[in-house]
Amino acid sequence: MKTLHQRYSRRETLGLLAASTATLASGGLTAFSSSNQTTMLNRPIPSSKEKLPVVGIGTWQTFDVAGKTEQEPLLQALKAVHQAGGRLIDSSPMYGRSEEVVGTLTAGSGIQNEFFYATKVWTRGREAGIQQMDDSMRKMKRPTMDLMQIHNLLDWKTHLETLKAWKAAGKIRYIGITHYTDSMHDDLVDIFTKYPIDFVQFNYSILSRNAEKKLLPAAQDKGVATIINQPFAEGRLFSLVKGKELPAWAKENDINSWAQFFLKFLIGHPAVTCVIPGTSNPRHAADNMLAGHGRQPDSALREKMAALIRSF
Repeated sequence: MKTLHQRYSRRETLGLLAASTATLASGGLTAFSSSNQTTMLNRPIPSSKEKLPVVGIGTWQTFDVAGKTEQEPLLQALKAVHQAGGRLIDSSPMYGRSEEVVGTLTAGSGIQNEFFYATKVWTRGREAGIQQMDDSMRKMKRPTMDLMQIHNLLDWKTHLETLKAWKAAGKIRYIGITHYTDSMHDDLVDIFTKYPIDFVQFNYSILSRNAEKKLLPAAQDKGVATIINQPFAEGRLFSLVKGKELPAWAKENDINSWAQFFLKFLIGHPAVTCVIPGTSNPRHAADNMLAGHGRQPDSALREKMAALIRSF
């Protein structure tokens, strides 16, 4: 698997597209037609009861590209997400060109209005925040942003006042806060227990389960939707299982790849609303989406899955 920092050559890109097309057309997503469950699992956003598919896509580093050759596999990845029932695309002004690439690709896709768009404000000061968020909406070509999040809680009190006003005016639909470290989980809980927050985004994986102690239960109790970043522990999970076969009991539970194994572990937690694995590879995107289909693990199976990973 390519790391987030690697880019594809033109030859590799064309190879990926050909392989992705074959996968999606024959042995990939169309395989759902013979399955008992042909739609992705959806969970409600507690503040509105709107249903959101449990797997989306993140854009950190993977969508920060310039040329059309590099953008083409990203378009195919977005189409794979859509075809499998995914909706949420998460971005940020911190992610270089990612917002603009998302806007450009979705605008020409024919399915522009079928995604749930999420981005962030990542600056200090009221006016700077307003300008940055306006720029984000222009880049992503959205008259209304589905979800605007305060990135890593930077100047969150200032931006929260703006977001409340924008939500009341209909400029955004939902308000969120984010972070990516265990050490900030208590701060996230403290904020959404005191203020009107719709979404909280944070790190969580089968290797990093700190969120289970307080953050996930509190979000469930307070009615806050959750978005999971770093679901693959920044790629460390794939290093752990390199060369290892999936156990038979995993396949018996609709888990057919290690990516699905790691994502289904997260989706199996009832307080998880959506996971956002990032990728620029259409085949990986299609495989990630499969985690939202079929049976999801109960608590006993989740512990069995975690024990397996700890044994490696």
